[in-house]
Amino acid sequence: MEKISIIVPCYNEEQALPNFFIEINKVIKDMDYVEFELLFVNDGSKDKTLEIIRKYANENKYVRYLSFSRNFGKEAAMLAGFKEATGDYIATIDADLQDPPQLLKEMYRIIKEEGYDSVATRRKNRKGENIIKTICSKLYYKIINKMVNVKIVDGSRNYRLMTRQMLDSILEMSEYNRYLNGIYAFVGYDTKWIDFENQERIAGKSKFSFFKLCSYAIEAITSFSTAPLKMASFTGFLFCIIAIIMIAFIIVKTLIYGDPTSGWPSLVCIIFMLSGIQLFFLGIIGEYLSKSYLEVKKRPVYFIKETEKDLNKKK
Repeated sequence: MEKISIIVPCYNEEQALPNFFIEINKVIKDMDYVEFELLFVNDGSKDKTLEIIRKYANENKYVRYLSFSRNFGKEAAMLAGFKEATGDYIATIDADLQDPPQLLKEMYRIIKEEGYDSVATRRKNRKGENIIKTICSKLYYKIINKMVNVKIVDGSRNYRLMTRQMLDSILEMSEYNRYLNGIYAFVGYDTKWIDFENQERIAGKSKFSFFKLCSYAIEAITSFSTAPLKMASFTGFLFCIIAIIMIAFIIVKTLIYGDPTSGWPSLVCIIFMLSGIQLFFLGIIGEYLSKSYLEVKKRPVYFIKETEKDLNKKK
């Protein structure tokens, strides 16, 4: 019998977990022709998330868990789940029920019958989402798809099912700075997309604030594109050309009309503008340097403090 490993990253999800566990168990019982492994990854939660997960693992043999020593981020939680999953197929899903667990049955059928390597999901719309967040999100996808050489699908969710072969390829990409949507696209493989209506969280609050999303967007662009560096070079070259033209213009103007003392306000504005542009592009270069710094140090992406094996030892 084939096995599906379901990876569930969790950070302060004590309110959502009971409902999620009920819904995912309905799918597990319905798909009795497949063996399941439910792998929770506790990403340093501050609430009772770990206690709830321990209870599920203690009462159900198919439930496993990893608990980090602190919060390392969702990308780290996903990587840990990928490394520990033992299934022939690997599913990823959030615990907030914004991703319908019932789709898993259809996703498995598509891979088995239609020969795809992966089935991924995306939202048809952004119903219930903040209008500013919606506009920024759409703008982000337009910008990143012009900068990177792979296709990042607008509205894509964390919810997908993939083959072991595709997972093994993802694990070969061992960089410290990880952007999963980009990694999925980079490794390739045949992927079918399923659209579904946007769902609101069953409980709790989103862990991604506006500023965290902006930071995530910068992380994504700098992880999979050198376009900002090229833009910096092009802008510097363009301003050099403009400066040469302006120098020539000032020389000609001075020879013809003389050089009355004027234009200090405009000069100060130009200095401020050029200084701002320089600092902006120094910041871009700094982003890339910081990534290189973190990669060279080769620090572990996460530390596991506890697993279900530790729970079994205590019995």
